[in-house]
Amino acid sequence: MVFKVARVETTPFDGQKPGTSGLRKKVKVFMQPHYLQNFVQSTFNALGADKVRGATLVVSGDGRYYSKDAIQIIIKMAAANGVRRIWVGQNGLLSTPAVSAVIRERVGADGSKANGAFILTASHNPGGPHEDFGIKYNMENGGPAPEGITDKIYSNTTTIKEYLIAEGLPDVDISIIGVTSFAGPEGQFDVDVFDSASDYVKLMKSIFDFQSIQKLLSSPKFTFCYDALHGVAGAYAKRIFVEELGAKESSLLNCVPKEDFGGGHPDPNLTYAKELVARMGLGKTNTEQEPPEFGAAADGDADRNMILGKGWFFVTPSDSVAIIAANAVQAIPYFSGGLKGVARSMPTSAALDVVAKNLNLKFFEVPTGWKFFGNLMDAGMCSVCGEESFGTGSDHIREKDGIWAVLAWLSILAYKNKDNLGGGKLVSVEDIVRQHWSTYGRHYYTRYDYENVDAGGAKELMAYLVKLQSSLTEVNNIIKGIRSDVSKVVMLMNLSTKILLMVPFQSIRASDICLKMGSRLVREAHIVQAQRQFTKMVLNCLWRHHDYHPFIEQYEKDSSKTGRDSQEALAPLVDVALKLSKMKEFTGRSAPTVIT
Repeated sequence: MVFKVARVETTPFDGQKPGTSGLRKKVKVFMQPHYLQNFVQSTFNALGADKVRGATLVVSGDGRYYSKDAIQIIIKMAAANGVRRIWVGQNGLLSTPAVSAVIRERVGADGSKANGAFILTASHNPGGPHEDFGIKYNMENGGPAPEGITDKIYSNTTTIKEYLIAEGLPDVDISIIGVTSFAGPEGQFDVDVFDSASDYVKLMKSIFDFQSIQKLLSSPKFTFCYDALHGVAGAYAKRIFVEELGAKESSLLNCVPKEDFGGGHPDPNLTYAKELVARMGLGKTNTEQEPPEFGAAADGDADRNMILGKGWFFVTPSDSVAIIAANAVQAIPYFSGGLKGVARSMPTSAALDVVAKNLNLKFFEVPTGWKFFGNLMDAGMCSVCGEESFGTGSDHIREKDGIWAVLAWLSILAYKNKDNLGGGKLVSVEDIVRQHWSTYGRHYYTRYDYENVDAGGAKELMAYLVKLQSSLTEVNNIIKGIRSDVSKVVMLMNLSTKILLMVPFQSIRASDICLKMGSRLVREAHIVQAQRQFTKMVLNCLWRHHDYHPFIEQYEKDSSKTGRDSQEALAPLVDVALKLSKMKEFTGRSAPTVIT
């Protein structure tokens, strides 16, 4: 079948600026005539004809509403722009980490390798006709496009006058595995629909000891539960946990991918993963089934994870990455030769820092955005990394990887219990975490999420906080009026839309708080912290999503004091953070949407 290239006149849309995770808007915005096409053509133009013509591109996503329509549009535009072949996961499904794996690992039947990918996802945001859709471009290393490319994309969206699309190219049936070929002005164009899970499963089997995990999961003493929240992780869960590792199919929750995520919010936290939280023992009565030993959840595109232990023992993402790093060499074959280094995002707790110091590992702190971890990995300087927003990963790909994190935890549990499966008490998730605290100290940590805050209120809030930096005296007086046991600010530094307050951990009373503001000096903030262990308070407003996130952290080395409830331990600092920011006055919110 022969197609022709049509040039379609268009005009720019406001606000098509990609964030750290691409462009996200409501479905109805993307469904406007020319909207998606403008962004895709702007991306092709940013990459340049030399990178597009003859290229092999992946086009898939988390399966949310409008994905199938978007895939067909992108296929037609790719053909018109001279792309040689498109790879599509069956039914348009590929998790974000699987896309990265496919770019880096898959070889086509003709020997082709992928040059990049359009990933259709809005991550942990809800899906459906009235909810969110998103698109982002990943590069040949498997990671998100760097700022130099996303800036060009945005610039192009503001001046675009036309886009190219193939006329006479029918929709491709993406439910059937196989290659469909077409002829165009520049020669043959192929659409290759392939199994969504095979390449990713192969990669996981090269990283982990599946035999040891299988022994753990097959033990009658160990029980397991995994909740995909009706996201794309469901396309991998049965294949990996049931078929490869021998878990019971009844251990899987919500593992059928749905366009609207079953009407739920595919964000793996204690608020939205309600069914998993209940199964793990919250609100358990004597007549209910015994909770599983281990539970985990994924978000919509399967790059995030939540880890729970029996009896609703929640592992903070900050602790999770630290514990994985501390046990990786012994428990995970991929790391048997040692770790190149470790890294975390700025808002993430310093639990990983302490592990790095004790194990003599290179340590890095980066701004929020997985692409910054990718830079370290490409330079051979980072093996394991993570962020407080439930993202954990390693240098096997260039995206965070939720299922990888679950397999890492199962590997650690298998290693710790290699002599216990036949008899004796199992080492539990809680045991591993408490032993970690005993060895490295505990970083009490909490994050308050105020979602969908009024844009005007959010801007006023941040303007108020920025204004505070002009007067240390005023800040100190406000804090003293809030809590007499939290004392003065000693330094100001700008961290873009984040305000960072640091308190020496030795005691809250008579301690110093550093109110820091400015992105350029994030590394300097780390240097200060390396010299003296600090408590952190980060007051963060994300303009694009109108969310407000205070992060609170306090370090405790005394093992006799590491067992407190985190909300109790952090209450004085939470009080300061919320009242100092005048959150209720500016936003009208008296309580957060989510607490983790």
